[in-house]
Amino acid sequence: MLSRFVMASSLVLLLAVMAAAETTIPKGTHITVRLESAISSGTARSGQNFNANLVRDLVVKGKTVAKAGTQVKGKVVYAKSSGRLHDPGQLTLRLTSVNGIPLMTTSFHAKGKGHAKSNATKIGGGAAGGALIGGLLGGGKGALIGAGAGAAAGTGVAAATGKEEVVLHAESAITFTTTADSHK
Repeated sequence: MLSRFVMASSLVLLLAVMAAAETTIPKGTHITVRLESAISSGTARSGQNFNANLVRDLVVKGKTVAKAGTQVKGKVVYAKSSGRLHDPGQLTLRLTSVNGIPLMTTSFHAKGKGHAKSNATKIGGGAAGGALIGGLLGGGKGALIGAGAGAAAGTGVAAATGKEEVVLHAESAITFTTTADSHK
């Protein structure tokens, strides 16, 4: 009888210790990290892993789950390189774990700046410059020909220099939010 009591008490104690040792990061927890290295839409690939570090202690119900500086792992969910004349680069990131605890988080999405203003300046400037030179050299007909040639040259410059990648620099701080309870 005493043997059964000792075994039952041991089992209850073991279950209590296991329950106390389980760490839960609840849904809705904000986690701010700093990237360890730069991530660019021009070189990143979907599925690629990245590392970051916690900006501040991760505290849940008064218990520190992970200290500031703890390595956090994440994944590039979507990466699209910039086109030359349109479609700026895009990146989408998610966290996958902190301190060995698997995570499900919101996505962080970044998009490169648009091409429209830069392209219009290059193409319009080329057309205006071509019209001016053509007008000086050949009158009205020369201005028309010069404008077309200048616009073509401006388009070439825009195409050659037009990539607008998004770059998340090393040490960039990004905040994610957990979308489900996470257990260790």
